Amino acid sequence: MSGAPASGLWQRIALPEADVSLWPHWLDRDEADALFAELREAIAWENHRIRLFGRELASPRLSCWIGDPGAAYTYSRTRFEPRPWPAALAGLRERIEQACAARFNSVLANLYRDGNDAMGWHSDDEPELGAQPVIASLSLGAERRFRFRRRRARGEPAQPGDLCTLPLPHGSLLRMAGSTQRLYRHDLPRMLGLAAPRINLTFRCIDTSAH
Repeated sequence: MSGAPASGLWQRIALPEADVSLWPHWLDRDEADALFAELREAIAWENHRIRLFGRELASPRLSCWIGDPGAAYTYSRTRFEPRPWPAALAGLRERIEQACAARFNSVLANLYRDGNDAMGWHSDDEPELGAQPVIASLSLGAERRFRFRRRRARGEPAQPGDLCTLPLPHGSLLRMAGSTQRLYRHDLPRMLGLAAPRINLTFRCIDTSAH
């Protein structure tokens, strides 16, 4: 498969040696509104526990791991067995696979209840995702800032352009591929004063033979 998205009004994000594309309006507003409302009710949201600096803490968002049978996922030393696909996501998966020229057998759904919920710096580089995973991220609800930061060796000075910030509006689709996860970390910082919620769906393909 080529590294470029299959079709649509997309833009390539200028990150050196990475492969990142964004469709700012992949879903129209009416469809995005309906999908947000349906998923907020249909998904079994949980407050996952994560390990951070040697302590176990409640994750600063609600989540649900969804996927095909066998597509378990290990994150922060915790193994998550997939919940079945809700009807609203089964058809959406096929459309996103076509748009991103990739196959997905799982999705991490995150509910950011307001601007106090966030995601810290990390890369989606777990072994079961493979060396160059394709990650498709669909955003619904409140627009939030999404940041990329170039990985640097300890003591290596930062360079201009190491940090890139993208707004992810309601109905947008972000595609990350190639060496993006190996070379960059990403986060979703807090937004003080934001009361509106956001749902994010990150589609991936787990190597089930690794389990």
